[in-house]
Amino acid sequence: MTTPSTSPRAASAAVGLCFGAIVFDGYDLIVYGSVMPALLQYEPWGLTPAQAGAIGSYALLGMFIGAIASGTLTDLMGRRRLFIASLTWFSVMMLLVAAAPDPTWLGLFRFLAGLGFGGIPPTAIALVVELAPVARRQVLNGLMLCGFPIGGVLAAVLAIALLEPFGFRTLFAIGALPLVTLVPLAVWLLPESPSFVRRERRTAPGRQRRELLELVRGRAGVATALFVVANFCGFLLVFGLNTWLPQLMRGAGYELGSALAFLLVLNVGAVAGGLGGSALADRYGSRWVATILFALAVVSLGLIAVPLPAAVLYLLVFVAGAATTGNQIVVYGYVAAHYPPLRRATALGLSSGIGRLGAVAGPVVGGSLVAAGLGLGWNAGVFALVAVVGAVACALVPRPAEVSADRVPAGPDRRPRADGGPAPVREREGAS
Repeated sequence: MTTPSTSPRAASAAVGLCFGAIVFDGYDLIVYGSVMPALLQYEPWGLTPAQAGAIGSYALLGMFIGAIASGTLTDLMGRRRLFIASLTWFSVMMLLVAAAPDPTWLGLFRFLAGLGFGGIPPTAIALVVELAPVARRQVLNGLMLCGFPIGGVLAAVLAIALLEPFGFRTLFAIGALPLVTLVPLAVWLLPESPSFVRRERRTAPGRQRRELLELVRGRAGVATALFVVANFCGFLLVFGLNTWLPQLMRGAGYELGSALAFLLVLNVGAVAGGLGGSALADRYGSRWVATILFALAVVSLGLIAVPLPAAVLYLLVFVAGAATTGNQIVVYGYVAAHYPPLRRATALGLSSGIGRLGAVAGPVVGGSLVAAGLGLGWNAGVFALVAVVGAVACALVPRPAEVSADRVPAGPDRRPRADGGPAPVREREGAS
């Protein structure tokens, strides 16, 4: 099905398929943290924490390149074709990751898989935002992006069940399942974005370059720069924690099963934060929801390093998941709501692509601190400082110069807010 449609069936197909792709995107990225203890104990490879952290960053470096390229490629190929190509590519690469004969090949195949990982979120967000009903856009977008932490939950659960009896290669191979499940369904059911089809009919030479310039100059340029900072901080937190939390908890004295349980709780919290944060963003706007969640990350991460009962520690890890990975879902929606349709995919690719340098930095920073003998306290403190910067960036994003009708929620009593949410009736009537 390639014809554009805004029917409920088209929106449901887009949300469902994009959700499935994001689940595997999250699984394939987070499973590396789940198998980290086994990789460090795998004697034929003899990996050190610093080497393992560097290999963990290779997929994220590929994500950075893939996300940056996705903005331009989406405009050339369309959301649908790039989505299917990215899904196919990373599935094939995960098969090769599972068969890697040594750390060098593991790092190379993870990097190549990352190119596909990076192409999925911007195209999936653009498809869902443009096909979903306006009044439910943030909720459906948040629901779809909750696939990422659900993939993390899946990685932790499967690692608890399969890592010791079957080894890390089995867990990597599971990440290739979209090749025989989601890819055929996407070819059959996924519609193209209506805005891309309209754009194809009227794109003039040089238009893409002009639209990119519009994103990096003036008021829009300030917003784009702050979104880059927010994404950098968010991705550093997401991938730093998901890569190193199990190993950090092992270093703090927990057994492997308990250490992986913390990763499970982190990602359950991320699902709750993504769904709850997106619902609040639809009602109150993304700006303050994202800012407050970053602030909660500061508090929860700061307290994780304090000696506390296990139940309280699990609760703090749950809150940290909601305020980091869950908040990254809100930030994605914030960016998508801030820009008009013809610039949306490019803005998402640019801000999240450059921001993904934080994803590259997260595992490296964590690995360096662990290699230096600095454990949970130092990691938690560094991550808390990063969350402070993210909160400031979200709070300072300027209002857009103009708001397209695309962002106006349905109904007579609502108008758009600068942060992507509907304004209350009293604001529409002139109250400040």
